[in-house]
Amino acid sequence: MSVRREKPSILYKVLKSVVKFVYKKYTIEGFEHLPEQPSILVGNHSQLHGPLACELYLPHKRYTWCAGEMMRLKEVPAYAFKDFWSQKPKYTHWYYKCASYAIAPLASFLFNNAKTISVDRDARIVSTFKKTVKKLCEGNHIVIFPEHDVKHNHIVYDFQTNFVDVARLYYKKTGVALQFVPMYLSPNLKKIVFGEPIAFHPENEKEQERKRICDCMMSQITELAQSLPRHKVVPYRNIPKKLYPYNRVEKE
Repeated sequence: MSVRREKPSILYKVLKSVVKFVYKKYTIEGFEHLPEQPSILVGNHSQLHGPLACELYLPHKRYTWCAGEMMRLKEVPAYAFKDFWSQKPKYTHWYYKCASYAIAPLASFLFNNAKTISVDRDARIVSTFKKTVKKLCEGNHIVIFPEHDVKHNHIVYDFQTNFVDVARLYYKKTGVALQFVPMYLSPNLKKIVFGEPIAFHPENEKEQERKRICDCMMSQITELAQSLPRHKVVPYRNIPKKLYPYNRVEKE
């Protein structure tokens, strides 16, 4: 079992510095849209690039939601293969299954040292929500990549909606309506772009508010992507690069 560290180890700091040196440098646009008070930053996953770029380049105090399976050594291989490589050609599956075991020690080490909050889709989700509210109350932003494997449009996949409930718990504890900020990540342009935030409406029914916020976030992320110069979008699914869509069709 891996143990979540509140303070990163020296080895993690060294590895992070090395990765930051060799990984592409991102610029941030729309910085003025980030609230000074704690908020939830909602972004497109862009496979590994979303979490990595945010860990390296977001300057604010923040924690990122991370799949609990990637933080527990024994569970990494099955989750990594299913989530990263199961869509690869079947004749290559043996290779990627081996790779999923090879990366397990490093993955669990990195995710337990990074500023992450473990997310599980069982009874442990209660712990996820409690820790998230605690971190918000301590002045942190929370980064969430809520896509799952159901296509919404050529920019984003549909969002899992339950993360919105964090705002309801935060409102009950503080009386403050949490803000959700759309965030588009473009690895090809090396940009993180923020859009205008929207506030949680505590008077709305739970399902209604989940849908309103998720629909707004998906729509704004799409608009942010389409406002940028023409580029290929890194999709949620790990598909061949030649199939990556463009953010918009070039006018003839």
